[in-house]
Amino acid sequence: MCGIIGYVGRQRALPIILDGLKNMEYRGYDSSGVAIKETSGKIKAIKAVGPLLNLEEKISDNNFEGSTGIGHVRWATHGGVTEKNSHPHMDCKRKIWVVHNGIIENYQELKAQLLKKGHKFQSETDTEVLAHLIEEKLKTNNYQEAVRLALKEVRGTYGVAVLNQDEPEKIIAARNFSPLLLGVGEGECFVASDASAILKHTTKVVYLDDGELAVLTPKGHAVYDLGRNLRDKKTHHLEWSLEKTQKNGFPHFMLKEIFEQPEAIANSIRGRLLPEEGLVKLGASEDLKKVKRILIAACGTAYLSGKVGEYMLEEYAGIPVEVDLASEFRYRKPVFQKGDAFLVISQSGETADTLAALREAKEKNVLTLGVVNVIGSTLAREAGLGVYQHIGPEIGVASTKAFTSQLTILALLTILFGRSRDMSVITGQRIVKEIKKIPHLIQTVLKQDAAIKKLAKKYNHFNNFLYLGRKYNLPIAYEGALKLKEISYVHAEGYGAGEMKHGPIAMIDENLPSIFIVPQDSVYEKTISNIEEVRARKGPIIAIATEGDKKITRLADDVIYIPKTLEMLTPILSVVPLQLFAYHFGVARGYNVDRPRNLAKSVTVE
Repeated sequence: MCGIIGYVGRQRALPIILDGLKNMEYRGYDSSGVAIKETSGKIKAIKAVGPLLNLEEKISDNNFEGSTGIGHVRWATHGGVTEKNSHPHMDCKRKIWVVHNGIIENYQELKAQLLKKGHKFQSETDTEVLAHLIEEKLKTNNYQEAVRLALKEVRGTYGVAVLNQDEPEKIIAARNFSPLLLGVGEGECFVASDASAILKHTTKVVYLDDGELAVLTPKGHAVYDLGRNLRDKKTHHLEWSLEKTQKNGFPHFMLKEIFEQPEAIANSIRGRLLPEEGLVKLGASEDLKKVKRILIAACGTAYLSGKVGEYMLEEYAGIPVEVDLASEFRYRKPVFQKGDAFLVISQSGETADTLAALREAKEKNVLTLGVVNVIGSTLAREAGLGVYQHIGPEIGVASTKAFTSQLTILALLTILFGRSRDMSVITGQRIVKEIKKIPHLIQTVLKQDAAIKKLAKKYNHFNNFLYLGRKYNLPIAYEGALKLKEISYVHAEGYGAGEMKHGPIAMIDENLPSIFIVPQDSVYEKTISNIEEVRARKGPIIAIATEGDKKITRLADDVIYIPKTLEMLTPILSVVPLQLFAYHFGVARGYNVDRPRNLAKSVTVE
């Protein structure tokens, strides 16, 4: 949710920290701040509300020369968006400085205790409690032990980095249900919420696990559990390059990532298709052949990919599937059965609710699977079996290439499960053949970008939209509406086209455009009937239709065409024009579509 970075070494810390914050600003842009241990021995800090640019402007008049420091970009949870609530937070003596991602659930109880002991608080945040708690523990303990004891009193989630004025060249970091990694360099160490913050400086990282505390100095790092036991941690090499995190000439990351989808899907399927056998190669376990039911849990756009997967798996693999919002999963007393498999989907691999659902399933000894993009993420490490997306970093807050990659991988899983059951070789061969074509077919959709941009401008004065689809494209109606809401703040509602007569049709008039996803599939004629109903009530209609469909031109005001493919794969194509429409709509309204208000890329707090 928020972004943390820390540096200790021989270089000047400030430029490294600011550069890291720029690469993590998609994690939070309500406010930002830095604290640097200066050569004078004092810690100098500066904070600003709003985008990182505001902080940089304030820093321009201040010289920061120290080589140890921490920085933070905030997505507000406790306390309003103010400079006092911005991180880093300090103790009473201005010696302990803390940056934090997560939620301290018992902060009010701890704050009351500390107030009784004479501590003075400056902010409304939960994080400040931790700085004062460490200060209190330092009265009778050394620095590392004070941090450890403070964390043992905390309930909730945290990724933290701590700076102590009396301990030069040292940062202490810790993690509990909030992502944090260490970067390993020559004579320097880094800590960050996200690998993108440190890629410019090192590709060697150590992933912290829950309940671990790390001590960083220029000489290296050491990792302990909260029982003071030294942990032997593996160093990983990052596959992503710095170049992959840049815009490469595109005005926004979102547009860049929409146009990267052919390459992203090609990477997701590379080496995994066996066309002659009608099979896929995913390094799967023999246990998958015993699966009788699949439960899917995810949040947001990933949840909608799971809903498409439900149609795929039930129709072609013959397996019952249930899809849950991960944020609700633990609260409905799920009933697991023998033969269940639990599949979680998360681009970042750090989504708090999805990880909680995964852990619930693991506690019940259910076979777990994960679809994830970030190698080394918590979900990737904890899921029993995993499929990596291999799409490179997705920086834009509104997910695009991760979604279509997830749909593609769910199609691969459908073949995997289906061929181990009743799916014929011919059916498997046909699906594999069509999946291979998808990158090229998306390219043909992207060629309509200029026409979709004109369409977005044409409809830009409308403030309400209805997105309608059926069967495989019902979740795409929800996803199209979600994208428009996320980046243009326009009211848009996804709905089943067959459900229109049960309420939404009352809203139809010339001021409510309907966007129909109407490929020539098994429910084409049904959807055409729904379009007729809207047309009869003078509602403007935009249609996403199959190339060569002449009938639709007589019914819709505007049409965007997608190529013909298998019905189960149409969502991978039909969502692309909706992504472009939302992007151009938001840009036309003057918004920064990479940084939608109130949103962050990875939701790491519940």
